[in-house]
Amino acid sequence: MRAETHGWSERSQGGQEDVQAGQGVSLSLRTTLLVALAVFALEATGNFYDAQVPPLIQHYVSSATAIGLVMGIDNVLGIFLGPWIGHRSDRTRSRWGRRVPYLVVLTPVAALAFVLLPHAPSLPLLLLAIVVYALTANVLKPVATALLPDFVPLRHLSRGTAILKIGTSLTIIVSALISIFVIDEHPRLAFAIPAALMVGAVAVLAPTIHETRSAGYRAALAADNADAAGRSESSFWRDIKTVLGSGHPQARHFLVAAVLFLGAWAGLRSLLTPYGTETVGLTKGQAGGLSLVGGVAFILAAYPLAIAGRRYGHMMVARVGVGVFIVPMIAASLLPGRWSTMIALAVSSIGYASFAINATVAWWGFAPSNALVGVLTGIWTAVSAIAQTVGPAVVGALVDLTGWRWMLFDTGALALAALGLLWLVRERPLRA
Repeated sequence: MRAETHGWSERSQGGQEDVQAGQGVSLSLRTTLLVALAVFALEATGNFYDAQVPPLIQHYVSSATAIGLVMGIDNVLGIFLGPWIGHRSDRTRSRWGRRVPYLVVLTPVAALAFVLLPHAPSLPLLLLAIVVYALTANVLKPVATALLPDFVPLRHLSRGTAILKIGTSLTIIVSALISIFVIDEHPRLAFAIPAALMVGAVAVLAPTIHETRSAGYRAALAADNADAAGRSESSFWRDIKTVLGSGHPQARHFLVAAVLFLGAWAGLRSLLTPYGTETVGLTKGQAGGLSLVGGVAFILAAYPLAIAGRRYGHMMVARVGVGVFIVPMIAASLLPGRWSTMIALAVSSIGYASFAINATVAWWGFAPSNALVGVLTGIWTAVSAIAQTVGPAVVGALVDLTGWRWMLFDTGALALAALGLLWLVRERPLRA
């Protein structure tokens, strides 16, 4: 195995120093952008789903708790299948690689289920389409996310993660634009647009990313040749116990904090459209477009926040981000309105970006060895799925108690609990 499999790019024959000096940087950026395209493929539908599926559910049920449960319960399967499929993809070998085959096969299934959502004539059929879409989408998330450490060394992950999150934010903007210009006049066509974007993105990704040239895939082949191909299912669970066992009590604090904060974000995204219609007096399209300014703010802040994480510590910048998220949520609750909500979403999106980019990298620092990075990726995927499951329901229950008027305040309160736990966690250095 040549030294090229351990750097940013496959053109690193000159050694690690050449890579760090800039040799092959354009190729590194190309592969990172293609990984971001994989994430874009999934999030193209995910953000529009969060914005416009709640009104579909609201056609049948009026309780905010029920809406939150439906928006969250679809992720339950993702909690269990996400880590498992990520582990299975580690052991897959094909001429397309080990992650790309799952993207190619399952993306059309997710897109078809998504297109059928507004055509469902009853609540049971709507729930069926939701489950099929959410099942495939949640299976795909760890597969797409694992492409990043396959190509990018840990020391560069903050910048790589920033690029992925920028891709995610672009889908927020796309979702908001579709909500503003299409959903009110053509509700069924609006769902077909992000589905087409998702399929198109994978169609570009599959033949161009060349996953078999990645450092991660070549290392896996080397392990195969040494009769150490993949871990058994029992080894996988032993590795989870290693990460979460008594030797890493702070890891558990970190994960609980992540569930609370990511749950607050999921609740905000899932209930933002009903909040806009019930409290601010907007149409569904206008309410769905509230997140547009937040997506722009995320894009502008993502890369500087990644650099800040490397300079000041990923954990510290993640904590500051949670604080930045909380303040505008409380302020906008005291002065509800369209413009105050948009400003609050812009500032809170910067706070979320700070956490999403830096907390992910900080979590990889808990890996006892580089061999367990994939396991930590699966655990983080499960944590995200748990947050998306319980977050909307918890925020919805708080809304039922306090009213739609205080939905943003309820979200900020949940994030405040996360901030308290984050102060108990020390940053762990990333391995080379």
